[in-house]
Amino acid sequence: SYFKVMSGKVKEGDDLVNINRGSKERIAQLYAVAGSNRIKIEELQAGDIGAAVKMKDVKTGNTLNGKDGDNKFDFIKYPNSKYTRAIKPVNESEVEKMMSSLVRMREEDPTWRIEQSKELRQTLVHGQGEFHLRTLKWRLENNDKIQIKFEEPKIPYRETITKSARADYRHKKQSGGAGQFGEVHLIVEPYKEGVPVPEIYRFNGQEYKISVRGTDEIALEWGGKLVFINSIVGGSIDARFMPAILKGVMARMEQGPLTGSYARDVRVIVYEGKMHPVDSNEISFMLAGRNAFSEAFKNAGPKILEPIYDVEVFVPSDKMGDVMGDLQGRRAMIMGMSSEKGFEKLIAKVPLKEMSSYSTALSSLTGGRASFNMKFAAYELVPADIQDKLIKEFEATQAEEKE
Repeated sequence: SYFKVMSGKVKEGDDLVNINRGSKERIAQLYAVAGSNRIKIEELQAGDIGAAVKMKDVKTGNTLNGKDGDNKFDFIKYPNSKYTRAIKPVNESEVEKMMSSLVRMREEDPTWRIEQSKELRQTLVHGQGEFHLRTLKWRLENNDKIQIKFEEPKIPYRETITKSARADYRHKKQSGGAGQFGEVHLIVEPYKEGVPVPEIYRFNGQEYKISVRGTDEIALEWGGKLVFINSIVGGSIDARFMPAILKGVMARMEQGPLTGSYARDVRVIVYEGKMHPVDSNEISFMLAGRNAFSEAFKNAGPKILEPIYDVEVFVPSDKMGDVMGDLQGRRAMIMGMSSEKGFEKLIAKVPLKEMSSYSTALSSLTGGRASFNMKFAAYELVPADIQDKLIKEFEATQAEEKE
């Protein structure tokens, strides 16, 4: 364990208290460190950096005091991660072993951040750069004997719609005895805060009058909203089946029709349907609602949204042109420039997709003299050609999985 003496002295044999964890530690052996060499010493003073072995319960950032001390230093503020890769073991049976090693390594080096993304179905490792993650890979393969591979992280796209559309779907299944039956007619439209529900919709020359009977407004955990409106008049669908229809819609919102990405900012109006006195049940209306929603969504001018990040780049003035040209090649929108602390600061909005390996590219362009920060800004529409490409890639993946 490496540490810095902030005040006083520390000697071999000293008993210290870990103020963060309430545990006791004894300095059994004390060293000064010079590269890979350890030099055994008896004492360190304030300002010295040293090392000790066989510390039992010490984590990075902990404060150790003498028996009468009560100092506690603020936890170190680490820089935001700038480089991300998906990680997986070559042998799938070693997933748990890999995760245990990653958790331990995260305690040793908090600038690594480990994320298990339910949305992307990937384990992501965030670090300070390509070399930082190569170090992690080396330690896993040489110290823990786990062969791993890095992959490009998937992008958390979103799906939405740009106009209203209607669809209906009948789910019917009969296989002896009680069957399944549910029919749902619904309208979808873009949801915008404060915009009321029209009293009349027109599709293909036909009018559909809407009378709001009930509204569920759901703030989605992945951003945006789903507004679900019950406009059933005359009891064509029992109120007890409306939650099942909503469940079917939510299932499709969680796996959008275009690319399987989360959908957001949609208003759904269920205005008509049919039941069967014996065969109608919750599963029938859930499936009917899901499929009617999927069909309407595809006819409502569906669009893919991509995450856009605010990026600040600090670059030497002689490299400003190279860095700006590189950013523009990444579909960046330059928002401004200024001078700060002897560097030029370039401010831009850049799609997350284009920031893959940016730390490596920036270092190459500037000889390692530039740095950057980035944070999420908003979701915006992807260009039409990129949307077409994403849809084709998703359809190809779906076809492969069916084979």
